[in-house]
Amino acid sequence: MSTIKKTNRREFLNNTFAGAAAFSILPSHVLGGPKNTPPSEVVNVAIIGAGGQGLVNVRELLREDHAQIVAVADPTAEMSYANFYYKSVAGRRPVAAHINRDNEKRGRKGRVCAEYIDFREMLEKQGKDIDAVLIATPDHVHAVAATTAMKMGKHVYCEKPLGQNIHEVRVTTEVAREQGVATQLGTITHASQNYRRVVERIQSGTIGDVREVHIWCDDGWAPANRPKDTPPVPEWLDWDLWLGPAPYRPYHPRYVPVTWRSWWGFGNGRLGDMGCHFIDLPFWALDLKYPLTVEAEGPPVHPDGPPRWLISRWEFPARGKQPPVTLTWYDGDKRPPLLKEKNLPDWKQGVLFVGSEGMLVADYGRRELYPKQKFADIESPPQTIPNSPGHKTEWLAACKGGVPALCNLDYTGPLTETVLLGSTAYRAGQKLEWDALNLKAVNCPEADAFIRREYRKGWEL
Repeated sequence: MSTIKKTNRREFLNNTFAGAAAFSILPSHVLGGPKNTPPSEVVNVAIIGAGGQGLVNVRELLREDHAQIVAVADPTAEMSYANFYYKSVAGRRPVAAHINRDNEKRGRKGRVCAEYIDFREMLEKQGKDIDAVLIATPDHVHAVAATTAMKMGKHVYCEKPLGQNIHEVRVTTEVAREQGVATQLGTITHASQNYRRVVERIQSGTIGDVREVHIWCDDGWAPANRPKDTPPVPEWLDWDLWLGPAPYRPYHPRYVPVTWRSWWGFGNGRLGDMGCHFIDLPFWALDLKYPLTVEAEGPPVHPDGPPRWLISRWEFPARGKQPPVTLTWYDGDKRPPLLKEKNLPDWKQGVLFVGSEGMLVADYGRRELYPKQKFADIESPPQTIPNSPGHKTEWLAACKGGVPALCNLDYTGPLTETVLLGSTAYRAGQKLEWDALNLKAVNCPEADAFIRREYRKGWEL
């Protein structure tokens, strides 16, 4: 297992948001290396993870003029997602077929998307033709796939969260910085106009000093005991490869597809699923980095899966002229009490900024100031954040030597660590005093069991 390199606190804080150097790419045979290719060329992308979310990403990439998908890897040949929000059939075969149909439609003769079961084999056999990878596997494979690719000089777009535990997120962030590759986390709402206008409003001082942020997200997963029966593995699935770095357990249909999020071995429940999307907004607007403490409450901890509901609370220090901030997350059927107390909108999901001069409530596409009467005639602040050309477009431009994408790992690594700290505190059962430099809960050594994990042979970071 990789170890975190030692550094002093000043170096750690200075490096946290240092822009990762982004190099131009394309096949190494062009100019002798993946980082020395003319920026006018397209980016050859390989897909790692061709499930429902992988298909979503493929469809988006196919709309990009500067991307070409050359290979797909997934241990699932074909699987129906008809009973889930994807409402489609996915897996390496249908996804590769979708890509090849697009090639034919565009008149790209001779371009065939290759299929692989194991992404490691794909990178080994076809690495010279691959400039970048897009990772859309279950969470427990994210970090291993990302670090493997980056150590080969490949640029990485990874679905959120960046990893399944805090330690592997830190390692992945450091590998990205060391390799100088272009990265982007799949926090796609960061590219929305609404999020950018919210950040401008908060940073303009309209609602004054913000000391509280409340975030709520509907739904949750009820934990269950691990299945005891052992049905046969479907012929379309390589179960051992699907497990990847996770400890071995027998196959069961309660793990795949999608429902893997409700098991600690693979995901982190609703917070792990949606936390990076919503906590991204206050992280950006308030220049947050690492919290000082974190605590959580919920139903009694279940050894196999996340809770039906969770409330997590992080305390952040002052930043320059900005005061300390307490950020609270609610999921399941829990909501911030302030919504009722102040007669604020109880949307299914939202972010509430509480300032000294007012409040702002936002979700993916809406933003409202309160009290409404006070802000009825207020003008919009100056637009200081350019509109995004697209989340993947930003990343592809960075791959070709442009500026780092806004959700590069120097920003989203600390964001993901903070998110995963919420479930870590819940599982540890006490408020954690957090030493971000050393990835330690100084008052709770028992938390180490949830900060890092062991990896199966052949799947180490």
